[in-house]
Amino acid sequence: MMRLKFVVMAGILASVGCGHKEEEQVKPVVAVKVAKAEVADLRLSVTAPASVFPREQASVAARITAPIRELRVKKGGTVAAGQVLAVLENRDALAQRQEAQAALEDAIASLQKTSAGTLPTDIERARGQLATAEAALNQAQKTYDRRSELFKQGAIPNRELLQSQTELAQAKANYEVAQKSLDLLRSQSGEKDIAIARAKVDQAKAKLEQAQAQLQYTELRAPFAGTVTDQMQYPGDMAKPDTPVFTIMDLAVLNARAQVPETEAGRIRTGQSCSFEPADASTAHAAGRVTVVNKAVDPARRTVEVWCEIPNLARPLRANIFGQVTIVTGTLPGSVVVPPSAVQFEEGTRKGVVMVMDPKHIAHKREVEAGETVGNQVQIKQGLNAGEIVVTQGVYGLPDGTEVKVSENTK
Repeated sequence: MMRLKFVVMAGILASVGCGHKEEEQVKPVVAVKVAKAEVADLRLSVTAPASVFPREQASVAARITAPIRELRVKKGGTVAAGQVLAVLENRDALAQRQEAQAALEDAIASLQKTSAGTLPTDIERARGQLATAEAALNQAQKTYDRRSELFKQGAIPNRELLQSQTELAQAKANYEVAQKSLDLLRSQSGEKDIAIARAKVDQAKAKLEQAQAQLQYTELRAPFAGTVTDQMQYPGDMAKPDTPVFTIMDLAVLNARAQVPETEAGRIRTGQSCSFEPADASTAHAAGRVTVVNKAVDPARRTVEVWCEIPNLARPLRANIFGQVTIVTGTLPGSVVVPPSAVQFEEGTRKGVVMVMDPKHIAHKREVEAGETVGNQVQIKQGLNAGEIVVTQGVYGLPDGTEVKVSENTK
């Protein structure tokens, strides 16, 4: 009986031992997700928070103090450059312009009277006297020359020659007096009177221009084409130079001003492509170009301001909205890429490992060197070829040589 029990127990132990041996020979199969290493052109970029500003903005205020008589635009309206936005009370300005116009006409009439009256009459009289004196001088010279010849021939006495000399001297004196009188008229009273009259005309013109400017100041005009984004005063309010009436923005072109970290700003250049993504997801992305890269670093935030200029002709974007700017700084063509979840990085380095699945669904550990990470793609510089299958989910703690099966929902 005891021998029978021993045989039975030995058989049970033998069967149990065989069961353990069979379990040790069975290897587990791990369910994973995988992806294929692909070749792609990676676009390097920098992303930073940004706010949108208009290309131009102006606060339109009156240049004089006067009540607002009429507003010709409203908040939200579109205006053209030079368009009248508001009209101020202008009766005083109209009266001043009429007074200045009358003063100018009076000054012009005085100038014409002075020019046509005093100076021409006196000068013409002096010119006539000079011509008469010149003719008398010529005649006295001829008489003296003729008598001088006759005296040499002994045909006339000496007293007649002396008389001719006296007459010639008188004629010369009369001519010099007439010439000086004409010169004096030209340089003194007549020309001074005309100069004074002309100065009064210039003064009257200046006053008229000032009056016209004051009248123009009673019309508030748009400095450029844009949109009225704010209105601070209404008809009846007192417009003043220190109180804006409207705010106008040029929204046809916007500037998304981004604060880029100092460490990433070195790759940014003017002319690079950029895009703006509003925080409000209902607004579409907008593409543009980098136009400004500040040469100074903000000492508090350690950032560099970068402007992304965005065409906004259809006005999908509004001023002052918040979002983020993405700036394309370069391209890595023909790069081997995998999803970031496929790479287990060594801390502080761009080196790591991936699990590569062979055709027999066996996962093998592979050391790789990674490059740039762009979106949901990591560049693999060394250690992996395009077309190889890498494990993307279930990779952590997966031993080398493990058999895997691909989950059905693998993308």
